[in-house]
Amino acid sequence: MTTVRQALEEGRSIEDARLILAHAVGRDPAWLYAWPERELEPAQLTRYRELLRRRAAGEPLAYLTGEKEFWSLPLRVTPATLVPRPETELLVESALRLFPAPEQSGRRQEPTPPPEPEDRSGKLKALDLGTGSGAIALALAAERPAWKIAATDVSAEALAVAKENAQRLRLENLRFFQGDWYEALPPGERFQLILCNPPYVAAEDPNLRGDGVAHEPPSALAAGRDGLEELRLVIAGAPARLEAGGWLLVEHGMDQGKAVRRLFRQAGFRSVETRRDLAGRDRATLGCYAPSP
Repeated sequence: MTTVRQALEEGRSIEDARLILAHAVGRDPAWLYAWPERELEPAQLTRYRELLRRRAAGEPLAYLTGEKEFWSLPLRVTPATLVPRPETELLVESALRLFPAPEQSGRRQEPTPPPEPEDRSGKLKALDLGTGSGAIALALAAERPAWKIAATDVSAEALAVAKENAQRLRLENLRFFQGDWYEALPPGERFQLILCNPPYVAAEDPNLRGDGVAHEPPSALAAGRDGLEELRLVIAGAPARLEAGGWLLVEHGMDQGKAVRRLFRQAGFRSVETRRDLAGRDRATLGCYAPSP
């Protein structure tokens, strides 16, 4: 029989071996520390070795366990969805600061206060484009239960995952639409807030062959020769779907801030600003839609 200690030694060269073993035996990782001499059942050992093989081949840990935490929410993920990244939480954080909860509205949270949208009472309409597993939309729904949140995705498989996550988390203030960006939405519907984490990696970028990334859906990562192809569509299409004074927030690559700010201004946005992630890299740009009189 193989013990926990022996199994961990067997997987010592594989990243995340401890987390993989914990998943295979259905225990918390701390349990492995407490019971190193516990013998594994044959089925557990077989499952563990199969997951080690897949991880060694570069498959993301989240696909092996079927779950990834985002904004403290346990989300189901599958190969049909992008694995949520911690840096994407910057979009959620920025949105919540722009539109604080009613009990927080007396505190200034922005360096330059944004123009007042038509409704800051809390019953705001928000849109998450390309929702994938639903990470952004679900985080906003959990933080702002009075908001009305729409989420779109071109992939029926990804949308099914997002809907399942909403049901598991018992979040009901969401609507889901299948289709490409704004085309999925009912005609004429407008929002006070649009968020999007689009594909923004150049098609020939070697990072697309990195650990884990090669197993994720290419359509959720690559965006043409310069990585800006989908960002152009999202930014140019936003004015037709935003209320006057509404905000667009997008994630992008660390070297795309200048180009994205230019696209925002060309589309009629003001108060355009790029924010940095915890590593100090340009990561998200936001702007207020101010149509010409």
